Amino acid sequence: MTTRLPPAQNTSETPSRPLVGVSSCLLGAPVRYNGGHSRSRFLTDELDRHVSWLPVCPEAEIGLGVPRPTLRLQRRDGEDRVVSSKSGADVSEELARTADRHLAQLRRLDGYVLKNKSPSCGLYALPVFDEDGGRVDGKGRGAFARRLTELLPSLPVEEQGRLSDPVLRELFAQRVFAHARLRTLWESPWRPRDLVDLHTRHKLQLMSHSPEGYRETGRIVARAGTADREETVAAYTEAFHRTMAVVPSRGRHVNALQHAFGMLSPLLDDSRRHDLLEAIQDYRREQTPLSVPVALLRHHCAGEDVAWVRDQTYLRPYPDDLRLRHAIAV
Repeated sequence: MTTRLPPAQNTSETPSRPLVGVSSCLLGAPVRYNGGHSRSRFLTDELDRHVSWLPVCPEAEIGLGVPRPTLRLQRRDGEDRVVSSKSGADVSEELARTADRHLAQLRRLDGYVLKNKSPSCGLYALPVFDEDGGRVDGKGRGAFARRLTELLPSLPVEEQGRLSDPVLRELFAQRVFAHARLRTLWESPWRPRDLVDLHTRHKLQLMSHSPEGYRETGRIVARAGTADREETVAAYTEAFHRTMAVVPSRGRHVNALQHAFGMLSPLLDDSRRHDLLEAIQDYRREQTPLSVPVALLRHHCAGEDVAWVRDQTYLRPYPDDLRLRHAIAV
């Protein structure tokens, strides 16, 4: 396993650079069964500028070699096993143990991108065959991917193929950078007021995913001063990431935009107020991308120095040059 991990940071003020695990072939490493790669330009040309990578190829790591016979999922005694299409050898446990061996590093990750259609790394809808070669179903999951998600259920994990969907790509980026902000807090000597600050800055972002999730996380924050510290970390982490995993609807985006507008409105003249409301309505009517009302809100927040809105992570959930909200049409 090759790593590019920076040291952990111990400050709650500056979020550390997100750490993202990735199937090595997606970064261009020639480790696929045929000696090729599956380079993802989104990962190598755009996201690479903002994250550190932990590249992993479970098949190469367990010594299968490059090139190598293909693998496939086979159902044996009710279990999906990863077997060699040539010899029939079962390598399921070896692939799964790759995750266990590197658990300390994996626990520092803020996200993971897996190669789709891979019997080791595929996350969704892999074909499963019986011992005679007949197809059983198309609901399989790779052995490494399965173990990874068992060990780290709150980790944002996505398949490379699904990242071609602009909504899922934007959701994954949101989750990765939010995970990094929360991880940075937990790595610091945080106080309850630091958690209050983080939660406050994420209010609109959490609301855009799930209002109930925002309320649930808020109840955990309210008890942080008196509750057990480790229990607070566990409860908030689980609820925060479960909320962030919900795909925001257009209506919830509009609700978040209107909340921000409500804080700004008293400070704007009629013309600017009308322009901002019209941009929100155009987004509601699917006539403009989400980036337009967000840009206007950011512009007016800076001009009027409205700190509460300006500091909301919803308005800048990840680096601007990723440009992920220009194409959003949920």
